[in-house]
Order: sequence, then structure tokens, then C-alpha cells
Amino acid sequence: MSGQLPITFQELIQLTSLNIDVSNISFNSLTLESDKYICIREQVGGRNQVCVIDIKDPAQTFRRPISADSAIMNPENKIIALKAGKSLQVFNLEMKAKVKSCTAPEEIQYWRWITPFDLALIGESSVYHWSIEGTSSPVKQFDRHSSLNGTQVISYRVNTKMNWMALIGISAPQGRVVGSMQLFNKDRGVSQPIEAHAAEFAEVTLEGASQPTQIFTFATRGATSSKITVVEIDHVEGNPAFPKKSAELIFPAEAVNDFPVAMQASAKYGVVYLVTKFGFIHIHDLESAQSIFNNRISGDTVFTTTKHDNGVIGVNRKGQVLSVKLNEETVIPHILASRNIDLAFKLATRGNLPGAEGLYAQRFESLMQNGQHSEAAKLAAKSPQGILRTENTIERFKNLSAVPGQLSPILQYFATILETGELNRLESIELARPVLASNRKQLLEKWLKEDKLECSEELGDIVYQHDSVLALSIYLRANVPPKVVLCFAQAGQFDKIIQYCQRVDYTPDWVALLQQVARADPDKAKDFATSLINQTPPLIDLDKAVGVLMSQNLVQQTTSFLLDALKENKEEQAHLQTKLLEMNLLHAPQVADAILGNNMFTHFDKPYVAQLCEKAGLYQRALELYEDLSDIKRVAVHSEILGVDWLVNYFGNLSVDDSLAVLREMLKHNLKQNLQVVVQVATKYQEHLGAQRLVEMFEEFRSNEGLYYFLSSVVNITNDPAVVFKYIQSACATGQIKEVERVVRENEHYDPEKVKNFLKESNLSDQLPLIIVCDRFGYVHDLVLYLYTNGMTKYIEVYVQQVNSSRLPEVVGALLDVDCDEGVIKSLISSVAGEFAISSLVNEVEKRNRLKLLHRWLEAKASADSQDSAVYNALAKIYIDSNYEPEKFLSTNKLYDPQTIGEYSEKRDPNLAFIAYSNGQCDDSLIRLTNENGMFKQQARYLIRRRSLELWTKVLSGDSDYPLNQSHRRQLIDQLNSYVLPEIQDPEEVSIAVKAFMAADLPQELIELLEKIILEESPFSENSNLQNLMILTAVKADPSRVADYIERLGNYDAPDIAQICINSELYEEAFNIYKRYEVNTSAIGVLIDYISSLDRAYEFAERCDQPEVWSKLAKAQLDGLRIKDSIDSYIRAGDAKDYAEVIDVASRAGKYEDLIRYLSMARNNIREPLIENELLYAFAETDRLSDLDDILRGPNIAQIQVVGDRCYTNGKFQASKLLYQSISNWAKLASTLVRLGDYQKAVDCARKANSTKVWKEVNMACIEEKEFRLAQICGLHLVVHAEELSELIRLYEMQGHIDEICSLLENGLNLERAHMGMFTELAILYTKYRPERIMEHLKLYWSRINIPKVINACEDAHLWPELVFLYVHYDEFDNAANTIIQHAADAWEHASFKDIIVKVSNTELYYKALRFYLNEQPLLINDLITVMMPRIDHTRVVNMFSKSDNIPLIKPYLLSAQSTNNKSVNEAVNDLLIEEEDFQGLRDSIDQYDNFDVIELAQRLEKHELLEFRRVAAHLYNKSKRWRQSLALSKKDKLFKDAMATARLSNSTEITEDLLRYFVESDNKPCFTACLFTCYDLLRPDIVMELMWRHGLTDQAMPYFINYTRETQAKMDMLSKEVEELKLKAAKSEGSGSSGLPTDGTGLLGPGGFGNRLMITDSQGRSTPQPGNRNLPF
Repeated sequence: MSGQLPITFQELIQLTSLNIDVSNISFNSLTLESDKYICIREQVGGRNQVCVIDIKDPAQTFRRPISADSAIMNPENKIIALKAGKSLQVFNLEMKAKVKSCTAPEEIQYWRWITPFDLALIGESSVYHWSIEGTSSPVKQFDRHSSLNGTQVISYRVNTKMNWMALIGISAPQGRVVGSMQLFNKDRGVSQPIEAHAAEFAEVTLEGASQPTQIFTFATRGATSSKITVVEIDHVEGNPAFPKKSAELIFPAEAVNDFPVAMQASAKYGVVYLVTKFGFIHIHDLESAQSIFNNRISGDTVFTTTKHDNGVIGVNRKGQVLSVKLNEETVIPHILASRNIDLAFKLATRGNLPGAEGLYAQRFESLMQNGQHSEAAKLAAKSPQGILRTENTIERFKNLSAVPGQLSPILQYFATILETGELNRLESIELARPVLASNRKQLLEKWLKEDKLECSEELGDIVYQHDSVLALSIYLRANVPPKVVLCFAQAGQFDKIIQYCQRVDYTPDWVALLQQVARADPDKAKDFATSLINQTPPLIDLDKAVGVLMSQNLVQQTTSFLLDALKENKEEQAHLQTKLLEMNLLHAPQVADAILGNNMFTHFDKPYVAQLCEKAGLYQRALELYEDLSDIKRVAVHSEILGVDWLVNYFGNLSVDDSLAVLREMLKHNLKQNLQVVVQVATKYQEHLGAQRLVEMFEEFRSNEGLYYFLSSVVNITNDPAVVFKYIQSACATGQIKEVERVVRENEHYDPEKVKNFLKESNLSDQLPLIIVCDRFGYVHDLVLYLYTNGMTKYIEVYVQQVNSSRLPEVVGALLDVDCDEGVIKSLISSVAGEFAISSLVNEVEKRNRLKLLHRWLEAKASADSQDSAVYNALAKIYIDSNYEPEKFLSTNKLYDPQTIGEYSEKRDPNLAFIAYSNGQCDDSLIRLTNENGMFKQQARYLIRRRSLELWTKVLSGDSDYPLNQSHRRQLIDQLNSYVLPEIQDPEEVSIAVKAFMAADLPQELIELLEKIILEESPFSENSNLQNLMILTAVKADPSRVADYIERLGNYDAPDIAQICINSELYEEAFNIYKRYEVNTSAIGVLIDYISSLDRAYEFAERCDQPEVWSKLAKAQLDGLRIKDSIDSYIRAGDAKDYAEVIDVASRAGKYEDLIRYLSMARNNIREPLIENELLYAFAETDRLSDLDDILRGPNIAQIQVVGDRCYTNGKFQASKLLYQSISNWAKLASTLVRLGDYQKAVDCARKANSTKVWKEVNMACIEEKEFRLAQICGLHLVVHAEELSELIRLYEMQGHIDEICSLLENGLNLERAHMGMFTELAILYTKYRPERIMEHLKLYWSRINIPKVINACEDAHLWPELVFLYVHYDEFDNAANTIIQHAADAWEHASFKDIIVKVSNTELYYKALRFYLNEQPLLINDLITVMMPRIDHTRVVNMFSKSDNIPLIKPYLLSAQSTNNKSVNEAVNDLLIEEEDFQGLRDSIDQYDNFDVIELAQRLEKHELLEFRRVAAHLYNKSKRWRQSLALSKKDKLFKDAMATARLSNSTEITEDLLRYFVESDNKPCFTACLFTCYDLLRPDIVMELMWRHGLTDQAMPYFINYTRETQAKMDMLSKEVEELKLKAAKSEGSGSSGLPTDGTGLLGPGGFGNRLMITDSQGRSTPQPGNRNLPF
């Protein structure tokens, strides 16, 4: 809009650009509760969702899948309220949590947020408020008035106190929209019906009122009049009465049916915005109800509004989010233009708006002139933007005389401002002086707390003289860092200094401040220094901070400070770490010890600190820091001071060699004292140091005790045999026999041979250690030999009786080897009660052929019921060898080992071996024995009794261990058939034998076996299993016997045998079996499937005449493609189960007549959709449409759609028509009608189907047949689908129907679902085929087309004006400008080009445009260049026009651009002015704009023929301070006045005196006198006096000397007075003494602090005289 309008109006968002469908932009689906969020319910892809748009950042739009009747966003927070029926729910979207939910008491017609925590619910009969806080349910407020019955509720308003409520609804009786409002007062419980369309509660502050006045405004569009009304509610006592106000609402003639829909009040401006349905905005003043402005802001309905930035924001039907507010710059001038001065005055005052400055100034002058000073003060106090609150106003009030008994005018002025607002800087300073002078400081404190004063440094300086704390507060508010820091320092508030300086970014002298704090308070100094260092970056160097603290000898504070400062342990701070430790080791060693103990630092000078630690007696810390071995050895010997545990751990940090060296030093220094520590170290680090080296160390010092204790601690953990051996040696040496015994028993790592020999050589009193070693490591034989030889037989008894009885066999063996007496051995064996292996004892004795030695002992063990097999094995061997009834023992005893005894007996007696193997079931050994010895009968009997299939298999088939011997097998089978089988009575034994023969694949042998069992009389002749087996075996081995067996046998399983025969291709035998047992279906199956004789099968079926037989035959006939015979058979069988296969075969063969017979039968038996489907299709194929129709009319379960599609595909369109009609499939019916050529009916069906695919098909067919009217009907349903549009247009274009497609799209634009693609494609068609219509189309619909796409089309069609139009509306101003320039003949228009060129982003286009205008439109170039001036490079423009010699053409531009003081512009202007001989303009130019080559221009003008230009040259020399050149030029042209002015400007005594001499020499006395006056300050009196005396110029020089004498005398008087004042001041200072502050008055911050005299005045307060301001007597 125009900038002169009193409103600012803008489009904030276009909702359609955020993919919001226009259909979802309505009162029922879009809600706007505040200016933060827009909430829209929409449906996308059949799913309901809610879209929430952040108005300030539309990019943050988000969608949630929510199904609800209504959704409204909280006005402040991301909280959404949802309504579905009576169910209400509130969710916090940020926390993703439910806030509250409830069920409404009744159906809710309308709801909205009335506060961020309360919802208003408008039911059908009542109004409720529901708080989302707590757990309360909706609370009823009032019942709806009957006047709102039948209305649509559009608004609900409450006031801030929530005691007044207004409910508004609209209805349309008799064609007019009537507004009905119910106004309810909660305090009185009273309702009032009012005719109104919109309402609003607001507050205004009336003149003279102590509190705001509550008002209610509403608007009505009646049948005869329309008005806005403002009334007061809840009158406050003491406030002026507010009379009812009303004003007429003006509606334009074209808006006959328009009415108000919303009102929003602005508290800042005191106005109300009224929005109407037709998009008009009315702005009225609330206090007077007068109209300020009304106009249309939207061409579409604005259906929802809310407050926004003291204005109003709303959404219209097109999705535009519009905002309107008062334009603060133009609203007052707009009101003044309507001559409503009073309204303009009040609005400017209320809203602090500009534009009424002149009005305020006039009233102020009028009041001041009339003596109404109090009113004038009030007027100035409330003047908008403080236009009257100036220094001039203050001076005027100060100069007014006070009325006795009243406040002075200036104080009245200040009091008036303080009542309503705050004082500005000047006012605050002027008020502070009298207030402080009257000692009423508390008033200033009160005003400061109330923020009534504007703080400044000047105000603080004034207050500081009376109260430094109050001054500090002022300095803080005024942001005067130096003064603030000074006040903090003087108050000792050092901790606040850093915070303040960081906040205001000020850097004082931190070192000086720290020094001051250190002198005043050491503890605070430490904290202050820490604070300085902890800043990022540090505010003070760490070294400097330490230096300051140490300069005051603050060891404790320095330590604390450094501990905190050095906590990061940085390498660059190593010197400070050393310093910290040094100072504490010298003054507080315990602190240093704690610091070192905490391992805080690692970069200090460790050798130096270690020396200090050693001197301070901190040996532990010294050792931690020393690295030199000599130092470590020197300190480590003090083990009595060092902690033992720490010292032991310390050795873990040393190398192996260093550790051993230190240990040797400790033993050498004091063996007794340090032995314990050395042993502990050796123990802990023996793996690291090496046990052998440690042993050598102890042996070096001959410390057996140390060696023993060291080894005792490591012997249990070491793996070194030498260490263990050393320990055994040391233990023996020290008499620790028990320890030796323990070690040899428990240790696993010593060398047993070496230890055994050592113990034998040691000749110990107790041989138990030797016994243990020999027992553990198997040296029993050596042990027995050693003991027996040395006569220590008692230790042999001890060994086997007490130590290890399990070694008895070995001991006995050893004793037998040394020829010990048998009696001793028997006695020893009998005496051992412990456990030992009898088998081992037997083996030891048996190896030496002395087994009979154990005979009696073994029988004793057997008599004692021993279960040990070794006892019985030994006895069996003794009985076999002695032939003492071995058969009896082997047969009856079960405890010996059969395998062992069998092997022992094989060579002695095979029969004994057979007995042993048989009893123990040693199968392999038994089979081997019987095969080797020809014992096949025994083998056969054993196999039968054994009942082991695996054993039979091994015998009959052999395996890898026992290869098959055919001769042995044959002998076994013969023995089995001849002798063993007749003896068998157990069927299990027969079964296993038969299975074995089967498994061995011996069919012939099996047949022999079975014939022996079955055909000969036996208990197993009628066994069915054996008969089955016999037949099966014959089938496999000898098929010729099968038929005989079938006839002779009668107890076999016929079906199974028949199937086996089939599998073996014995089909006739199988058929005979089925036929013998009357299994007819199987019999015919054999004929069909295996014998393949359908004729025999037909004869067999005729003989049987069974349905299942016919079914079997029918299936075979069908498979053989005997379709008619098959169908006949199926019908005789009444079998429909193979209907699918019958249908498939018959359909392929085209046997539809036969198929109809079959399907008719099948339909009576089975209700399957496929049967009815095929029957219908068969009728269609045979054109029996009447039969097809009969089925369709009757009950059926056919899949008519499928059948119809099949008929359609195969061209049976009449049949498919009947089928589709029966199921109302309009889509397919339409396609069918198209094929039948009935296009009108096809369109009707397509309309019923409403399917895009159908519309496309019908449309295509209509186009082919030139049925364009019908095609357009179809096309209108297609163009609304964007994805179908391109294909549809391509179809019309390919066939050349351009007018028809254009007509179609033009008609489609009026559709409700018209989309961007339609507008775009129509525009592209116009560019191709109807270019004369494109511009009109673009102007109407540019906002709804895809501009980039149309741009390409216009460019291809060379439609340049249209292309420019699109570029402009697409904000591609660069391309628009280029297009105009390149195609000026068609696209250029001056006003349009000016609007475009200022919006381009590429500034190169400016210069291209200038060249274009220079060539094409030179007379308009200044108009163009004026609009481009803010962004062009003036130098480049000047150069451009200079090259083409067209500078005069752009003179207006150059004069305008000269304000930038650009060198090129200035020089071009100056050249033009010289060329035009405009010397005055040239002088003005060079005076105002100095950016040019002054000397070059001066040199040019110096030679100009006109005098005035030469004066300008002299002037230029003056500006460049080339005084002599200027003087020479002035002298040459006799311009003596200019010459004197030049000398005065030079401020040079030399130049001035030279000019004076020139005047004397040229005898120019008047100029001499004038020069004395003009250059008075620059002339030396002695020179003037000399020239006067020498040239007789007394009269001319006398005035000069008179003035000089007077001035000299005045100076002398002034100096005398100052000396007297200084003497008095010095005397007073000596009497008053020191004040506690520096006597030079500098303060902490040096010169410039408080109390200094201002330097712009002299000691008397007078201004210093300026040169040239002399009061001459003439």
C-alpha cells in the first residue's frame, strides 16, 4: 500500500505455499488463538492430521496424525487442546505428555482459549470455563439466552477480571445476517441480549483519572443503520464518568451484505480494529468512538482474527495471513489532514506518536504566553517522544519567577513529569542540584528506585560530593566504568569489581588494584587474585600476581592462591610450582609435604626441591624426587624414619640394578636394623629382581637367617627349582626338618633327583622327607634299596603302613628283587590295612613267576567276599594251571574278567575259553575262537541264544575287523538249518535270525530258511509276517515263484503285497490280488495306471458299475483327452470334485456345450464360485445370453466381476454388459459401452463410477469420435488431478484439438478443486497457440501459476512483456531487467523499468541499464539514475559518462550525488561549473564538498581569464594551507582584503608581518591599518612599532597600541588577584590538615578523578580569550 496510509499492511504467510489445501482453510478447520500459532485440521491420503504453523517461523511447521473434531493451540505455549464429541483432551507437544482430559457436560458448539490456562466451552444450552490446572472439571458460568437459539456461535469474549462475558452468534433470517449477543455480568448474575455482530472489552485512561476505565465496545450492522458503540462497565469511584459513545459504521455500496465479524483493541493506541466479512478494516478511537480509517484489506473473507503487535492479524479464505496496525509515522498527519486536531492530539499523546510536533509547540507557546505555567509543564511532560522536554524548555522554566508560597515553575515542571513518567538526562541533573543543596538526598534515592531519573556521569559527579554509595548506584546505571571501579575499591568491595568489568567490558589497572587490596586485606587479596586468574583469558599475569602477594610476605595466602592457580599442572608453570614448594619447605615443611603427597605438580625442579626436602627431614619426599643413585642410597638407609610399607613400595620404581645396589647399601650400613626391610623388598620384587641374584646378595653378607626368611616367603610362589632347593638346604642347615617335610610334600617346582640325592647325603635323623620325595616322584625302588641296604627296614613298614599303602606292589616287587625272605613279604602284605591295587600286586608277583605266593592270601580275600576281579582272575589262572576243576569255577563264578581269562585259556583249552567268552558275551573273541577251531554248531547255538542283530550281521556279512569267509558262512547256515532251527521254540529268536538274513541281503538263503519254517510243519507256518516276508523275498529274488505263493498262501497282507507287486512291475499279480480280494478301485487303477488299457478298464467298470470306479475311469479318460467320454463317465459317477481340471481341459478344447452339461450337474452337487463362473462364461461363449441372464437374476455365488472382465478381454461385450449391469460396476460398464459405441451412456456410467481411469478412457474414446462435448465433461473430472493433466493436454495437442483443450481448461478454472497445474498449463497453451490471451491470463492468475514453468514457455515463444511480468512477480528482478534491455522494442516501459531496476541484486545491471538509456532514452536518464542512486558506484558512473562525453547530460544526478562527497562526482561537477562559468556555484561546491584534487583545480583556475575564478584559486590555496601562493595571487589581482584574510587564516606571524611590510613598501596606509586590526593576534608589537617609527605611520598604528596597552594591564591585574587567592587557599589547607585522600587531589585513579576543576575555564571561571575577539576602540 501507499506509504501515506495511516496503517501498515502486510502478508505474513501464504498458507498454500506450506502445502495447506485451500479446502482446509475455513472457520471449521482453522483456528487462530494468538499471533504465535495457526492450527489446521486436514486430511491427507485418507488420514486425518493436525498441522501447527509457527507464525514467526513458518519453517517450523509440523504435523501430527490426530483425529479430532476441533483443535486449538494455546496462545502462549506449545499446548494443544483437542475435541472429539464430548471428549476433551489437552496435550503438551514439547513434553509429549497429556496435561488434562475430561468429558464435557454437553455437546460443545464453540470453544476457545480465554487465558493461557483456561478454556471457554460453549454448549448448546450453557457456557463453561475449564482450567487446565489442577483436577477440576468444567465449571458452568451462565445459561445461554434464548435469543441465541438457532445461531452459529462465532465469538466469545471476557474481560481481564473475567467478570464480564460476551457470547456472540449470527443467523440469517429473511436473507439478512443478524448478530445476537448475550452480555453477562458474573458479579450480579444478570444477562442482557443485544443485537451485535462483534464485541471487545478494553481499558482507556481518561484525563484526570487515577485508574484505567473499563469499557465495552460492540458493533452492529442493522437493517437500516450500522454503528459502533462504546460504554463503560464497572465504574471506579474517583474516575471521571465515561458517557456512552457511538459512531456510524460506513459500508461501501458494493458491500450491501457485509457485516462485522471481529473486533480487536490496542491498549497502546487506545483504538479498536473492526474487521468485516468482506475484508474491510475499520479503525476507531475507543475514547471518542470516532473513525480513524477504513478501507478494504482483502478480497476474500477474513474469517478469524486475533491481536498482533498492537494491531490485528487475520486469515482469509485464500490462505493469506494478513496483519494490520497503525503506521506510527503517518497516522497523526492523516488525522490532521482530516482536521480532527483534538483526536490527533490525544492519539499522539496516548501512543507517543510523531507528527504532532507543531501542534504541541503552538499549544506550549500559547500556555506560556498566557501564564499558564502549570498547564504548560503538564503539556511538556506528556509531549510525544519528548519533543518539548529540551534544554530550552528547562531554561525557560528556570527563568520564570516563582509565586510566593508555591513551588517554583521549574520544580512544578519536574513534579509533573515525575507523576507520569521519568526525567531525561538534562532534567535529572537540573533537579539533583537543588535537591542536594536542600539536603534531601532521600528524594533522589526514592526516584532512583522508581527509575524516575536518567543516570549519567554528570549526575553521579554531583551526587558523589554528598554520598559515594548513591553515586555508585548512578554510575552503575549510567555505565561509567572508571568511576564504578573507583567506588567499589574505596568501599572495599573488590569481589564485585571483576564481575562488573566483565559485564561492561572495561579493563582497569589490575596490578595496581591488587596491590591496594593486598595492603588492605591479605585474605581478600588472595580471593581477588584467584578471581583475576580464573577469568578466561586471565585478567592479570600469574607471575605479577604472585609478585604482588610475595611483596607483602603473604606466604599462606600465596600458597592458597598458587594451589588454585596451578591446579591444571601445566609445564609452562614449572617455575611457579618450584617457587610454591620452596617457600613452604623453608617456612612450613608440613604444607609442602601435603602438597607433594597429593601429587598435584609434576613440572617443578625436582632435584632442587628434593635437596630442600632432605634438609627439612622429609626423607620420603626426597626419595620420591631424587633420580641420582648416590642420592637415593644416601637417603634410603634411614629406614627407621621412613615407613616400611612406603619404602617397600618405593623400590617398585627403581631399576633392577639400582634396587640391588640400594639393598646392598642398606645391609652394609646396618644389617640388623635394615634386614627386615630388605627381606620384605626382596620378597615383593623377587620376580623382578631375580631370586638367584637376591640369594647371592644374602650369601654375600652370610646372612643365613635372611636367606631363610626371604626364601620362606617366596618358596610357595616361585617356579624356580634352584630357589626351592636353596630353601631346602637353608632349612636343613637351620634344623627346620618339619619345614623341609612340608616343602617336599607340597612344592611342585623342585628337582626331585637333586633333592633325593641331597637328602640321602644329608643323613637326616628323620627319613620322612626322603620317603615323601621318593613316593611323590616314583623313586620307590631306590628308596627300598637304600633303606633295606642301610638296615632301616622299619622305615619300609612306616612307608607302606603310614605314608602310602598304594605303593605296596612296588615295594613287594623291590623286596623280591633283593631276595627278601617270603615270610617277611607275606607278613608285610598281611600287615598293610590301607588301600592298594591288588591287580598291581598280582602283576608284580606274576612278572616274577611267584603267583602261588599269593594263593592263600587270595583265597582269604575271596572268602571275605572281595569284589575285586583281580582276585578272581589270579585264582582262575592258578586253577587252570593246576587243573583244579576250572570248568566249574569258570561256569559258576561271575567276578573274574572273561576276556582276560578267555585269552589266558585259548592256547591251554579252547572249550574253557568258549565258556569264559560265552559267560562274558565276548562276541568278537567267541566268533574268532569258533571260526579258528571249527566250532560252527556252538557258534549257531550262541547266535540264536544271543539274539543280537549286529552280531548276526557281523557273522553273515563281515566287517572291517572280521572279513567275510564264505566257507565259514556256508558251514554256519548248514548247521543252522540242519540242527538248530528244529530246536527253536521262541518266535523272537526266529524273527531276529530272519531279519539278519534280510539285512545281509541273502535272498536265496532266506527263502530256504523261510520254506523250512513255513512250508514244512512248524509252529510258525501260519505266521502272517513270515508269509509276507516270503512273498516279498520272492518278489525281489525269484519273481517266478510269486504267483505260486499267492495261490498257496492265504494269511498275507493283500493290499500291501499288491502295492509291492506294482512297485516291482508285477502288474497282473497285483491286479489278481485286488480282484481276489474285491478291491475294485485299486484294481481299475492298476488297469489304468500300469497296464494302460482304458478299454479293459471300461469293461471292468461296466461289470462293477460303482460310482467310485466310474470316477476313476473318468479321470483317466480326461487325462487321455477323451473329453466327451470323460464327461459321460463323470455324469454316471455323479462326481464333480475334479471340476477345476474338467473346466480347464474343456475350455482349452472349446468343448463348451459338453462343459455346460458337466457344469450343470456339478452346480447341483457343489456350490463353488468357479463352477458358476465357468458356466456363465460358457453361456457367453455359446451366445446363450438368455440362460446367462437367468442365472444372474437368480441366486448365485458367481464372481461376476471376474467373469465380466474375462468376457470384456475376449471381446464378448454384450455378455460383459449384462454382467457389469448386474453388479453396478459403472467403471467397467462405461468401458464396455465405449467398445459398443454408446458414448452418452458411457459418460453417464463414468459419472456414476467417478474413477479417474474411467474418465480417461471415456474421454479418449470421445476425442477419437470427435464427441468434444462429452469429452469436455470427462476432461473436467480429469484436470482437477494434477498427475493426469499433462497426459490429457498431450492427447488433445497430438490430435490438433487446441481450441477444445483451451476451452476445457478455461471452464476448469472455475471449479472448486482448480489447482496450480491447470492455471500453469493453460498459460503454456496460450503461449504456444493463443499469445494474444496470455497477458490477461497472467494478470488474473499470476499468484496461482507455476511461474518458472511459464517463464520457460514465454521465453520459447518470445513473449517478452509477459516474460517481464512473470519475472517481476517471481521476484527475479535481474532477469526482468535483462529481458527489458535485450528486447526493449517489445518490453520497455519507463515507469515499470524504474520499479524493477531498484530491486535487482546484481549491481552490474545498473550500469548496463545506464548504457541502455544512454543509447535508447537519453532524456530519461536522470529520472532513472535518481532511483538507482543509493546503490550505484558514483565513480564508475562518472567514468562511464566521461568516456562518452555525456557528463552535461547527467548534471542533475551529479548535483544530487554530490552529498556523498565523492571525488569523481565533485570533480565532474566542478568541471561543469567551470565550463558554465558559474563561479559562485563552484565556490559553494568546493566549500561544501572537499573530496577533490585541490591543487590541480587551483592551478587550473589560477590561469582563468575571469577574476572571480582566480579568487576561487586563491581560496583553494588557502584550503590547502599554501598561504604564500594564495597571497601572491591576491596581490597580483590587488585583492588586499582577500590577502589579509589569508594571512589571518594562516595563523603565521611571519606571513602576516611580510604582508604588513608589503603594504608599507607599497605605501598602502589604509591596508596597513586594516591589516593591524585583522591580524592583531599575529603581529609582534615591536615589529609594528619599528615599522611605524621608520615609515611615519604613527596615526595609522596608534589604535593598535592603545588596545595592546589596555589588554596588558588587564592581564597584570588578573595575575595579581590569582596570587592573592592562592596564598589564602594555602593558608587554609595548612590549618585544616590531611583529609585522608591524596593531597594532589588525584584520587586512586590519578588525574581526572573527582573534584578536579574543569579545564575549559580559567581560575576565575571566565572563558579563555580567543584570537580575533578583541574589543578594539573602533
